[in-house]
Amino acid sequence: MMAPARLGLYGLVLVAVFAVAGFTANTVIPEGAVQAWVEETPEDHHGTEEHDDERVEMKGGHEGHEVDAAPLGLGLAQDGYQLTEVNTPTETGTEGELSLAVTGPDAQPVTDFELDHEQEMHLIAVRADGQHFRHVHPERDETGTWSVPWEWDEAGTYRVFADFVSTDTGEGVTLSTTVQVAGDYDPNPATETVTEADVHGFDVAVEGDFVAGEASQLTMTVSRQGEPVTELEPYLGAFGHLVALRDGDLAYLHVHPHGDAPSAGETSGPEIVFEATAPTPGRYLLFLDFQIDGQVYTAPLVIDTTTESRGGDTGSGSGHEEEGEDRDH
Repeated sequence: MMAPARLGLYGLVLVAVFAVAGFTANTVIPEGAVQAWVEETPEDHHGTEEHDDERVEMKGGHEGHEVDAAPLGLGLAQDGYQLTEVNTPTETGTEGELSLAVTGPDAQPVTDFELDHEQEMHLIAVRADGQHFRHVHPERDETGTWSVPWEWDEAGTYRVFADFVSTDTGEGVTLSTTVQVAGDYDPNPATETVTEADVHGFDVAVEGDFVAGEASQLTMTVSRQGEPVTELEPYLGAFGHLVALRDGDLAYLHVHPHGDAPSAGETSGPEIVFEATAPTPGRYLLFLDFQIDGQVYTAPLVIDTTTESRGGDTGSGSGHEEEGEDRDH
């Protein structure tokens, strides 16, 4: 066979091979799936995924500093820090301890932390349905292990948050993990908003429009038997301490009230004003810690975001009361 003819036949064979290969690839991996993978792949890889559509600024606290309001506390690792060696009792009614450690970018236990609102670590535990919230401050030993006496009251899946500031970076970090607690599980998720709560004789109400994607002012008011409470005492360097969790995945927001840090012996009330930003529309679980006569109380509240501000009118809600509980601090 002449050379030109041989080359032409070879070219036809190659065309056929490539056609078959292309058909096979499209059969095994649809083009739509490939495109989806490309679109979902983050452009940078620094240990935490950047949720660009949820990155907004949140201002809170008496220091007025700006922080990232993208959802926090949804993973074991952030910015090179990792939550490790988490141990708790595995069933209800068993006395024990909750312990954990934090490793740094060098994979070694972190032992240098800054005080953040008077504590080196704020540890939050809450069940997946938003019930059984606890806010405690564990103690750290010389090896970097944190521990606190612990007993689970109810079964279920719990998310445990470790909120701290490393001395090396001076930046706040929130890590979390889930813990399974054996026993009979009776879920009680938030099915409606709760804008007022009765906490051992103290009535706590929240007002304000919580607008997704922008700074929103929330005002907490504490009263007792219809009379305003003006004996709020400093707690963790402020007159109130608010934790907000997004219902569903329990994404974490941590905010503090407006104003300067209170002086020793100073009291305030009945209002505590916070400014926070909801990263996405939806329902949020609020837990307000406040102190009176040396006793810390926690008021559980539930609010929904609104589409736009209505000039301070209270958002829609059931307004029904929910019995609060004393919490361990």
